[in-house]
Parts: sequence; C-alpha cells; structure tokens
Amino acid sequence: MTTQEKEANVEIKKFVASIGITLDRFISQRQQEFPYAKGELSQILRDIGLAAKVVNKAIMGSGLIGIEGPAGERNVQGEEQQKLDVVANMRFIRALTKGQEVCAIISEEDEEMIDTGNHEAKYIVAMDPLDGSSNIDANVPIGTIFSIYRRKSPVGTPPTTEDVLQKGANQVAGGYVLYGSSMILTYTTGYGVNGFTYDHTIGEFILSYPNMKIKELGSIFSYNEGNYNDFSEGTKAYLTYCRNQKYTARYIGSLVADFHRNLLKGGIFFYPATSKSPNGKLRLLYECNSLAFVIEQAGGKATDGKRRILDIEPHDIHQRSPLIIGSSAMVDDVMQFIKNEQFH
Repeated sequence: MTTQEKEANVEIKKFVASIGITLDRFISQRQQEFPYAKGELSQILRDIGLAAKVVNKAIMGSGLIGIEGPAGERNVQGEEQQKLDVVANMRFIRALTKGQEVCAIISEEDEEMIDTGNHEAKYIVAMDPLDGSSNIDANVPIGTIFSIYRRKSPVGTPPTTEDVLQKGANQVAGGYVLYGSSMILTYTTGYGVNGFTYDHTIGEFILSYPNMKIKELGSIFSYNEGNYNDFSEGTKAYLTYCRNQKYTARYIGSLVADFHRNLLKGGIFFYPATSKSPNGKLRLLYECNSLAFVIEQAGGKATDGKRRILDIEPHDIHQRSPLIIGSSAMVDDVMQFIKNEQFH
C-alpha cells in the first residue's frame, strides 16, 4: 500500500468512525430499569432534549433577533423576567404538552400549576426553564433545571396539588441543561448520572460524561460574596476555613454553571439561610430537588443546613430553601460549622 493510499484510508476511517451513543439510543437501552413505565418516561426526556435544542438556538441568536434584555414584567418570584425567560418557558411547556406524557407542569415563570390537558398521562414535571437568564446579555453560561415525578392522583382525572407537592426523594428523574460554549444535558433516573454534549453538525446529544462522580473532597467553594454580612457566624467561620485551606473561590452567578463545574472538578456550592432570608432563596421543587438528586447519584450530598434536601416535605410550589451542595466531605464540614448556630 502506497503512502497516498494509507493517508486516504486514515481519512476514510475518520469519517466512518463511531459518533458515540446518542441520547435517544441511551434512553432506549436503559428502558429496562423502569418496568412500570412503557416508554412514557423516555418520551419526556426526549421532549426535554428537543425543547433544549430549540431554546439553545434562540440563545445563540438572541443578540441578532432582538430577544435579549428584560421583558418588562416580573414573574411570581418578583424577579424581572427576561425575554428569553418567556421564550424558554413557552418552548418547554409546548414540547411537554405535545409529547402527551405529562399531565401537569410547575414552572418558575408561572404562579399556578399548569394542567396540560393530558389527563391520561402519568407524570409531573417541575422546571426552571432558564436559570441565570439575567446573565445572557453578558454571554455567561445559563441553564434549564428539571424534575420528573409520577402523579399520585388516578390516571384519567385532572392533576391535583398533591401531585406536584412531592418531596425530592420521590423523583423518577432529574437533571439540567447547560447552555455555554457547548450545550450539555445531564440527568439521572436513580441509576447514576450521565451527561450528553450536543453535536450541532448532526443535531444529536452524544454521551460524553458517562457515570459521572464527584470527588469526595474538592478544592472549590462557590458563594455570593455580596451576602457575606448576612451570613451566620458558623457560615463565616467555614469561609475562613476554606481560605485557610487554600481552596479556590469560584462563583459564576448561574446556578447550573456553578453546579456543573463543581460536579466535574469537586467542590461545594452554597446559598445558605441568611439573616435577611432565613428560608433561603432558591426554589425547592424545581432547583434544589433536581440538583440534589443528581449530586447524590454522583456520590455527593445536599442539605439545607439542617436536613437532607430530598427529605423536605413541600407545602408550596414556589417554596424556597437554603442549599448547600457538592462534595460529601465538604458538605459535612459546613454542617459541622453551622451546627447549632445563631444569627447575630
């Protein structure tokens, strides 16, 4: 074989090499983990993937088509809605409704539970359609967070409040989408954590982070320095400990982005209770629960400072909670520092 022929063979092999496992194929292969499901859960995950692709396209072109910046209204949280918040919310609701496997949706952007009209469906979705959207104008990574639950009310009837007010331990799936230099969809169904990177050339999510695990002890700590004066003495003492240990402070300001980095590199993110917000700031049902499910499946821990996040019984769909989440040894350290603390 001549040198030219060998070079030609190398080029051909590049083009016919396996692209890896797609999200759809991976979901199909794992279907046996859910004997009670008949493809419905798989369809929901596909619908989330589809909506994420559409939202990612809007994000990438937002500066060109005029959908950056505030929408001129505030959501139920009292936060100023961005135009992309509205776009993402509509896209995910539409995809999940048309997929016909979700009977109800709760969203950060909607005050009340959304009845999709799919009363034969068995599942509920809780979501933050676009976390960190205020950063979009600065081209900072943002994300989507989602949780999936099985309904409690009888199939064939309208969904109820009891269906959506479930503790995180009841999740059948949870995950997030990160929109950044690449789009990554990460999820768990209680059998480990897997991440998929979007290949825009073929329009598919490809398995890129199989069986993700977080380090037991990381070296990154992430928090909002602006809240320091409102932290408890125990939390302040932990921050001093982190500095003395020469840990690295990293804070992006987009929950999904901070969480994803710490999951990969090892670290801790915390938005604890403060003197101004004793009940915390992050939303339990569609932010804390999902990420807590992911981190536990990856070998980490998540707490509100007193109890495991996934054990908290919710009483409101927009309930807030403190969140301390990340490498297990680091979470244990924080808990030790804030034990029996009192605000000054």
